[in-house]
Amino acid sequence: MQIRVLGCSGSIAAGSRTTSFLVDDQVLIDAGTGVGDLTLDELARIEHIFVTHSHLDHVLAIGLLADSVTRRRAARGAGPVTVHALAPTLEALRRHIFNGAIWPDFTRLPSPEHPVLALQALAVGEVVHVEGVHVEALPASHTVPACGYAVHPATAGGGAWVFTGDTGPNPALWARLRQFKVAALVIETAFRDDEHALASISQHLCPRALQAELAQFAAPADVYITHIKPGEVDTVMAEIAAQASLHRIHRLTTGQVLALD
Repeated sequence: MQIRVLGCSGSIAAGSRTTSFLVDDQVLIDAGTGVGDLTLDELARIEHIFVTHSHLDHVLAIGLLADSVTRRRAARGAGPVTVHALAPTLEALRRHIFNGAIWPDFTRLPSPEHPVLALQALAVGEVVHVEGVHVEALPASHTVPACGYAVHPATAGGGAWVFTGDTGPNPALWARLRQFKVAALVIETAFRDDEHALASISQHLCPRALQAELAQFAAPADVYITHIKPGEVDTVMAEIAAQASLHRIHRLTTGQVLALD
């Protein structure tokens, strides 16, 4: 299983791309600005998009991808790209993006009978089997309905790739992660410690909150830090490095490829 990091920043700036991960060429986890770095052929190979929540930095490329691949997918008779998310997230996409004002409704285009997008609701705890992997929706705690994802390999015994999504303190996540093998954990730390009040209000993590979260996960793991605000990467990573941890903690970077057994 290969995870390609298309974007991992909390916002945009030169060289920064917002959250998106490509799993084995055909599955996207979130659809931030990093999706725009894929070639047209790569975009047309995507069959499933799993969305953590409705905030713009995680969803803005869905409509643009649909517009880009419509002709190619129609030419080869491909069905719609399936967008998987919590029901409130899908409702937000219908109401606020695919509404004909912000963007055309690609769940009905190029025709209602043959749309380029199909929206499929899932629930926390549900596992969806797609393209040779098993994608499990994990609990998250954010300002809007949200989830994370664990991507389990099809072969038994392999560890899962886990993405927390945007989340504040989240005991339910750790309770679930203690039940299976984690090969790599991608977790957000959006703010510096001196912005801990803002992190709390916005239901994100800062380094000291991250330390408290990881203390609930006793199995040593490779942990990758994502969603840091542009310009704050060095400060946040220095604050994390100053903490004692049994985990191997790394900064996630756009363009990075994680190959998991």
